[in-house]
Amino acid sequence: MDILLALFCVCLLAVPESSSLSVKEDYIKKTRHTALNIAQTTMVHIKKLKTKLPASPNIDVTTPTIEGLSSIIDNLGLLENELRSPSNELLSQIQTDVSSLEGTVRSLAQTMDCSIKARTTVGPWDNLFPDSRLYLTLIKVQHYLEQMLLNKDKLKVC
Repeated sequence: MDILLALFCVCLLAVPESSSLSVKEDYIKKTRHTALNIAQTTMVHIKKLKTKLPASPNIDVTTPTIEGLSSIIDNLGLLENELRSPSNELLSQIQTDVSSLEGTVRSLAQTMDCSIKARTTVGPWDNLFPDSRLYLTLIKVQHYLEQMLLNKDKLKVC
C-alpha cells in the first residue's frame, strides 16, 4: 500500500512539469499561427490600399533574407519605421499591422529563448517624392511578407 501511495505522489509531481512543457509548445504553435494570420491580413490590407491608388509603376525591390526569428524581428522593425510617414495616413493600417506582427514574432522569440537585439530606429524620412516612397514602401512590405509566408518554417528557428 505504501508503494502505491509513493507512486501516486511521484505521478502527481511529474504531471505539472510535463503539462507546462505542453502549454509552452501550444503557446508557440498558436503564436506562429497568429503571426501567419497577421501577415496574411496585412497582405489583404496592402492589396486593398493598392486598388485605391493610381496605377503603380513597376518597382523592383530586394528584400532581406529570412533566416529566423531574430532577422524577422529586425526587418519588421525597419519596415515599420519606414511605414511611419507623418504625412501619409494611408499607410497607418499597414504600419499598425506590421507593428502587431513584429510584436507577435518578438513574443514568440522570447518564449523560445532566442537572443533579440534592441529595436533599431531610423531617422525621419524626407518628403521628396512622397508618391514614389508610398509605392516603394508598399512593395517592400508586400514582398517581405510574401517571403515570410513562403518561408514560414523560419518561424521555428531563432
